[in-house]
This record gives sequence, C-alpha cells and structure tokens, in this order.
Amino acid sequence: VMSVFVPITSFVRMRLTWIGSLLLRPPPTGLRCVLAAGKKDLIDLPVLVEDELEEQFVRGSGPGGQATNKTSNCVVLKHIPTGIVVKCHQTRSVDINRKRAREIMREKLDVAYKGELSEVVMKKKESVLRKQEKRRKANENLERKRLLKEALAADSKPGNDTV
Repeated sequence: VMSVFVPITSFVRMRLTWIGSLLLRPPPTGLRCVLAAGKKDLIDLPVLVEDELEEQFVRGSGPGGQATNKTSNCVVLKHIPTGIVVKCHQTRSVDINRKRAREIMREKLDVAYKGELSEVVMKKKESVLRKQEKRRKANENLERKRLLKEALAADSKPGNDTV
C-alpha cells in the first residue's frame, strides 16, 4: 500500500492510494460513508453523527466477579432517530468498548437503512452458502468412501473368484 499526494490545482491536493495495481480515490466529501478501519471487506458503512447518539455507561454482567460487577465499563449506545440500541461489554476497557459499540452501531444502521442490500447481510449470506457448499462436498466424499469400501468388501468375499 502506497499513498501519494497529487496536486490538482494550486489550492487542492488529493490523496491517492495504490493497493497492488489498483488506484483508489477517496470518496467525495459530500458522501456519508467512510472506509471502515480494521474491517477490510465492509467499506460502505454509514457515518455516525455524534449528535444523534445517546451514550450511557452501565455496570456489566457475566463472568468476571468483582472486576465486572463494580465497574461501569459496559457501553449502551442508542441511535435516537432509529431507536437502535447497542450494548457492548466485550472488554474491561471503556475506550475499547466505546469504539466497538460504534462499529456495531454502524453495522446495524447499515442493515436498517439498506435491508437485504446491506454489506453485512450479503457477507453473512455468502458465509452461509460457503458453509453449505463445504458440508455438501464433505458428505459427497463420505458417500464415495462408503461406496468404495462396499465395493472392496464385495470383491474380497470368498465366493467371488473372478480370476
């Protein structure tokens, strides 16, 4: 990955990024989408506007004993326009939980806005289809092995002398 600044006019510079042999341009400034950091495949997620979010820190639950029960490091994030609520208590760090809650919220908003055309839903469907195909191939191989064993067992019976 290599980034280059290219002067377009004397006032404007555009950042172009090369990945392999592809040249990527940044999206126009008016679009409400960003490149998701860390999520290579999910690039067209909606931008979160902080004014539309309501954030609370509550006590977490689950395993962890006193460390979990006494600290308010569980993040509850609510998107006011849609009413979607995300609760994140994956780590003991409030900062990491806030970041992950926002990532989850962006994915949920993408599903809410785009429905079946959402990248998250499409990736999930692809994953399910890949698993089904893998299971089908495994079953075919098992069936082939079973038939081969039956054929070998039938040939090796004492009554079958074909030589």
